[in-house]
Amino acid sequence: MSRILIVDDEADIVSLIERYAKREGYEVETASDGGEAIEACIAKDYDCIIMDVMMPDVDGFSAVKKIRSQKDIPVIMLSAKGTEFDKLFGFEVGVDDYVTKPFSPKELMARVNVVIKRHPISTGQNKQAEDSDRFLESGGIKVDLLGHNVWVDDEKTELTSKEYSILVYLMKNKGIVLTRDQILNDVWGYDYFGEDRIVDSQMKLLRSKLGKCRERIQTIRGTGYKFED
Repeated sequence: MSRILIVDDEADIVSLIERYAKREGYEVETASDGGEAIEACIAKDYDCIIMDVMMPDVDGFSAVKKIRSQKDIPVIMLSAKGTEFDKLFGFEVGVDDYVTKPFSPKELMARVNVVIKRHPISTGQNKQAEDSDRFLESGGIKVDLLGHNVWVDDEKTELTSKEYSILVYLMKNKGIVLTRDQILNDVWGYDYFGEDRIVDSQMKLLRSKLGKCRERIQTIRGTGYKFED
Protein backbone atom coordinates (compact mmCIF):
# COMPACT_ATOMS: atom_id res chain seq x y z
CA MET A 1 0.00 0.00 0.00
CA SER A 2 1.38 3.39 -0.99
CA ARG A 3 1.81 5.94 1.79
CA ILE A 4 1.18 9.66 1.27
CA LEU A 5 1.82 12.64 3.52
CA ILE A 6 -0.69 15.51 3.53
CA VAL A 7 0.72 18.81 4.79
CA ASP A 8 -1.60 21.79 5.37
CA ASP A 9 -2.42 24.07 8.28
CA GLU A 10 -6.14 24.08 7.38
CA ALA A 11 -7.75 21.10 9.14
CA ASP A 12 -10.76 21.05 6.79
CA ILE A 13 -8.55 20.69 3.71
CA VAL A 14 -6.49 17.95 5.36
CA SER A 15 -9.67 16.09 6.29
CA LEU A 16 -11.08 16.40 2.77
CA ILE A 17 -7.93 15.13 1.06
CA GLU A 18 -7.47 12.38 3.62
CA ARG A 19 -11.01 11.11 3.03
CA TYR A 20 -10.52 10.88 -0.73
CA ALA A 21 -7.03 9.41 -0.41
CA LYS A 22 -8.27 6.60 1.84
CA ARG A 23 -11.00 5.86 -0.69
CA GLU A 24 -8.21 5.35 -3.23
CA GLY A 25 -6.57 2.85 -0.91
CA TYR A 26 -3.67 5.00 0.30
CA GLU A 27 -2.17 4.89 3.76
CA VAL A 28 -2.35 8.50 4.95
CA GLU A 29 -0.35 10.55 7.43
CA THR A 30 -0.71 14.28 8.06
CA ALA A 31 1.29 17.29 9.21
CA SER A 32 0.19 20.84 9.97
CA ASP A 33 3.31 22.71 8.86
CA GLY A 34 6.58 22.35 6.98
CA GLY A 35 8.60 21.61 10.10
CA GLU A 36 6.43 18.62 10.96
CA ALA A 37 6.65 17.44 7.35
CA ILE A 38 10.46 17.52 7.42
CA GLU A 39 10.54 15.52 10.67
CA ALA A 40 8.07 12.99 9.26
CA CYS A 41 10.14 12.50 6.10
CA ILE A 42 13.33 12.02 8.09
CA ALA A 43 11.64 9.30 10.12
CA LYS A 44 9.74 7.54 7.30
CA ASP A 45 9.52 7.09 3.55
CA TYR A 46 6.53 8.26 1.53
CA ASP A 47 5.39 7.61 -2.03
CA CYS A 48 4.02 11.15 -2.43
CA ILE A 49 3.68 14.40 -0.48
CA ILE A 50 0.80 16.84 -0.91
CA MET A 51 2.19 20.11 0.41
CA ASP A 52 0.53 23.49 0.99
CA VAL A 53 2.64 26.56 0.28
CA MET A 54 1.50 29.13 2.85
CA MET A 55 1.98 27.72 6.36
CA PRO A 56 3.25 29.13 9.67
CA ASP A 57 6.87 28.69 10.76
CA VAL A 58 8.20 26.67 7.81
CA ASP A 59 6.49 27.29 4.47
CA GLY A 60 5.95 24.61 1.84
CA PHE A 61 8.73 25.67 -0.52
CA SER A 62 11.32 25.68 2.28
CA ALA A 63 10.11 22.27 3.44
CA VAL A 64 10.39 20.83 -0.07
CA LYS A 65 13.97 22.11 -0.44
CA LYS A 66 14.96 20.48 2.86
CA ILE A 67 13.20 17.19 2.11
CA ARG A 68 14.58 16.99 -1.43
CA SER A 69 18.12 17.48 -0.12
CA GLN A 70 17.74 14.16 1.69
CA LYS A 71 15.13 12.08 -0.14
CA ASP A 72 13.69 11.86 -3.65
CA ILE A 73 9.97 11.89 -2.85
CA PRO A 74 7.41 13.17 -5.40
CA VAL A 75 5.69 16.38 -4.28
CA ILE A 76 2.41 17.93 -5.38
CA MET A 77 2.18 21.55 -4.26
CA LEU A 78 -1.11 23.16 -3.21
CA SER A 79 -1.47 26.92 -3.34
CA ALA A 80 -4.02 29.71 -3.60
CA LYS A 81 -1.50 31.44 -5.86
CA GLY A 82 -1.72 30.28 -9.46
CA THR A 83 0.48 32.76 -11.31
CA GLU A 84 3.11 31.55 -13.75
CA PHE A 85 5.83 32.93 -11.46
CA ASP A 86 4.58 30.89 -8.50
CA LYS A 87 4.40 27.71 -10.58
CA LEU A 88 7.86 28.27 -12.04
CA PHE A 89 9.28 28.80 -8.57
CA GLY A 90 7.64 25.58 -7.43
CA PHE A 91 9.19 23.63 -10.30
CA GLU A 92 12.58 25.22 -9.58
CA VAL A 93 12.57 23.88 -6.02
CA GLY A 94 11.69 20.43 -7.36
CA VAL A 95 7.92 19.88 -7.11
CA ASP A 96 6.40 17.39 -9.55
CA ASP A 97 3.00 19.05 -9.93
CA TYR A 98 1.22 22.23 -8.87
CA VAL A 99 -2.48 22.47 -7.99
CA THR A 100 -4.24 25.74 -7.27
CA LYS A 101 -6.96 26.24 -4.67
CA PRO A 102 -9.88 25.74 -4.84
CA PHE A 103 -9.33 22.31 -6.33
CA SER A 104 -11.24 19.16 -7.19
CA PRO A 105 -10.27 16.36 -4.77
CA LYS A 106 -10.98 13.80 -7.50
CA GLU A 107 -8.57 15.58 -9.87
CA LEU A 108 -5.99 15.83 -7.09
CA MET A 109 -6.19 12.08 -6.52
CA ALA A 110 -5.79 11.49 -10.26
CA ARG A 111 -2.61 13.55 -10.15
CA VAL A 112 -1.37 11.64 -7.09
CA ASN A 113 -1.98 8.34 -8.88
CA VAL A 114 -0.01 9.53 -11.90
CA VAL A 115 2.91 10.96 -9.90
CA ILE A 116 3.32 7.75 -7.91
CA LYS A 117 3.04 5.58 -11.01
CA ARG A 118 5.54 7.66 -12.98
CA HIS A 119 8.13 8.08 -10.27
CA PRO A 120 11.10 5.75 -10.82
CA ILE A 121 11.36 4.79 -7.16
CA SER A 122 7.71 3.77 -7.10
CA THR A 123 7.64 1.91 -10.40
CA GLY A 124 11.12 0.44 -10.23
CA GLN A 125 11.28 0.59 -14.01
CA ASN A 126 14.79 2.06 -14.02
CA LYS A 127 15.99 -0.84 -11.88
CA GLN A 128 14.57 -3.26 -14.42
CA ALA A 129 16.53 -1.78 -17.30
CA GLU A 130 19.15 -4.11 -18.68
CA ASP A 131 22.71 -3.06 -18.01
CA SER A 132 23.40 -2.76 -21.74
CA ASP A 133 20.66 -0.15 -21.98
CA ARG A 134 21.82 1.78 -18.94
CA PHE A 135 22.97 4.95 -20.70
CA LEU A 136 21.44 7.40 -23.15
CA GLU A 137 24.01 9.61 -24.84
CA SER A 138 23.56 12.21 -27.56
CA GLY A 139 24.73 15.71 -28.42
CA GLY A 140 27.00 16.12 -25.39
CA ILE A 141 24.34 14.91 -22.94
CA LYS A 142 24.66 11.59 -21.12
CA VAL A 143 21.97 10.03 -18.93
CA ASP A 144 22.43 7.14 -16.52
CA LEU A 145 19.02 5.43 -16.43
CA LEU A 146 19.90 3.29 -13.40
CA GLY A 147 21.64 5.95 -11.35
CA HIS A 148 19.21 8.70 -12.41
CA ASN A 149 22.18 10.98 -13.16
CA VAL A 150 22.80 13.44 -16.00
CA TRP A 151 26.06 14.84 -17.40
CA VAL A 152 26.38 17.77 -19.77
CA ASP A 153 29.80 17.92 -21.46
CA ASP A 154 31.09 15.49 -18.81
CA GLU A 155 29.92 17.69 -15.92
CA LYS A 156 27.23 16.31 -13.65
CA THR A 157 24.02 18.35 -13.76
CA GLU A 158 21.34 18.31 -11.08
CA LEU A 159 17.80 18.00 -12.47
CA THR A 160 14.47 17.68 -10.71
CA SER A 161 12.63 14.39 -11.24
CA LYS A 162 10.27 16.05 -13.74
CA GLU A 163 13.12 17.67 -15.71
CA TYR A 164 14.87 14.31 -15.80
CA SER A 165 11.73 12.55 -17.06
CA ILE A 166 11.25 15.13 -19.82
CA LEU A 167 14.88 14.88 -20.94
CA VAL A 168 14.78 11.08 -21.08
CA TYR A 169 11.51 11.18 -23.01
CA LEU A 170 12.90 13.64 -25.55
CA MET A 171 16.15 11.73 -25.99
CA LYS A 172 14.37 8.41 -26.46
CA ASN A 173 12.33 10.08 -29.21
CA LYS A 174 15.28 11.88 -30.81
CA GLY A 175 14.44 13.51 -34.13
CA ILE A 176 10.68 13.17 -33.59
CA VAL A 177 8.46 16.24 -33.22
CA LEU A 178 6.47 15.83 -30.00
CA THR A 179 3.37 17.92 -29.39
CA ARG A 180 2.69 19.50 -26.03
CA ASP A 181 -0.30 17.18 -25.61
CA GLN A 182 1.92 14.15 -26.22
CA ILE A 183 4.43 15.36 -23.66
CA LEU A 184 1.68 16.03 -21.10
CA ASN A 185 0.17 12.61 -21.65
CA ASP A 186 3.40 10.59 -21.71
CA VAL A 187 5.39 12.43 -19.02
CA TRP A 188 2.71 13.77 -16.69
CA GLY A 189 0.29 10.96 -17.50
CA TYR A 190 -2.77 13.11 -18.12
CA ASP A 191 -4.00 15.44 -20.82
CA TYR A 192 -7.59 16.59 -20.39
CA PHE A 193 -6.86 18.52 -17.21
CA GLY A 194 -3.27 19.40 -18.03
CA GLU A 195 -2.02 22.82 -19.08
CA ASP A 196 0.14 23.35 -22.15
CA ARG A 197 1.98 26.16 -20.38
CA ILE A 198 3.27 23.71 -17.78
CA VAL A 199 5.22 22.00 -20.57
CA ASP A 200 6.69 25.31 -21.76
CA SER A 201 7.64 26.29 -18.21
CA GLN A 202 9.41 22.99 -17.57
CA MET A 203 11.22 23.15 -20.91
CA LYS A 204 12.51 26.60 -19.99
CA LEU A 205 13.85 25.30 -16.68
CA LEU A 206 15.39 22.22 -18.29
CA ARG A 207 17.14 24.24 -20.99
CA SER A 208 18.60 26.58 -18.39
CA LYS A 209 20.45 23.61 -16.87
CA LEU A 210 21.80 22.22 -20.13
CA GLY A 211 24.21 25.10 -20.80
CA LYS A 212 25.43 25.23 -24.38
CA CYS A 213 23.61 21.95 -25.04
CA ARG A 214 20.28 23.70 -24.53
CA GLU A 215 19.95 23.98 -28.32
CA ARG A 216 19.53 20.19 -28.48
CA ILE A 217 15.91 20.85 -27.46
CA GLN A 218 14.35 22.63 -30.40
CA THR A 219 11.03 24.49 -30.28
CA ILE A 220 8.76 23.63 -33.18
CA ARG A 221 6.61 26.73 -33.42
CA GLY A 222 2.91 26.07 -33.03
CA THR A 223 3.47 22.38 -32.35
CA GLY A 224 5.86 21.34 -29.60
CA TYR A 225 9.47 20.23 -29.18
CA LYS A 226 12.15 17.98 -30.71
CA PHE A 227 15.52 16.70 -29.51
CA GLU A 228 18.34 16.84 -32.09
CA ASP A 229 22.04 16.09 -31.70
